[in-house]
Amino acid sequence: MTVPIPIDALAEVARLVDEYRDRCLWFLDPRFVPTDLDEAIRALDLIERYGDRAAFERAEELRRWLSRPSSPGS
Repeated sequence: MTVPIPIDALAEVARLVDEYRDRCLWFLDPRFVPTDLDEAIRALDLIERYGDRAAFERAEELRRWLSRPSSPGS
């Protein structure tokens, strides 16, 4: 089951993927763009693992953003 994520968060993950595609995501399909939470988390994991320190920090920040509750009652 795919879990939707806010479009702005998905856009930020897609920008990070594009920025690091050649350096640390070269083994993924060149057309890969995360479309749901699972794919976004997978991409962030890979960027953290294979990217530089700046990539790691940006991926961590996006991961925290994605893990925030969607509403006060969640």
